[in-house]
Amino acid sequence: MPHQKQQSTQYKAFFKKNWVQNILWLLALLAIFLVLRPFMQGDVAQGQAPSFIAKTITGETINLADFKGEPVLIHFWATWCPICELELDGIEEVAKSYKLIKIATNSGTDEELLAYAKENNMVASTIINDSDSKLMQLYGAKAVPASFMLDKNGEIKFIEVGFTTSYGLKTRLWSLK
Repeated sequence: MPHQKQQSTQYKAFFKKNWVQNILWLLALLAIFLVLRPFMQGDVAQGQAPSFIAKTITGETINLADFKGEPVLIHFWATWCPICELELDGIEEVAKSYKLIKIATNSGTDEELLAYAKENNMVASTIINDSDSKLMQLYGAKAVPASFMLDKNGEIKFIEVGFTTSYGLKTRLWSLK
């Protein structure tokens, strides 16, 4: 009996250590994230990416069909989204190596988006203003940020909803070459 009491005391002491508690919290948050992930993704588009033609905030026309032959990232985001803001530099970094279409959802007028792009060192010529969320609905995204990675044939191969890193995006786009 005394041996069991000593073991019980040792277990309690172990679980009271800060690093153990931090790991347990991280595991709990990961579990919550994995449970919520399907709800965040919603009923997203699969297979061949829905085609569209749209004007950027700088007045240029983007036709998704023009991107065939190379991987492309379609990134839905919003100016009011704190997670999108965290990803901002990473998304611009991806644009240095891969084709990128940035679709700003419910984020104001073209002029407001141009000012936001300038203030945040974003390439404005790849930003589409999806003020009515029609493109977001077309892709079935329910939350921002949402990233769709298309292969050279326009097939959706990877979908990421929520925070992601430039390294993760670049690795997946690289695998699509």
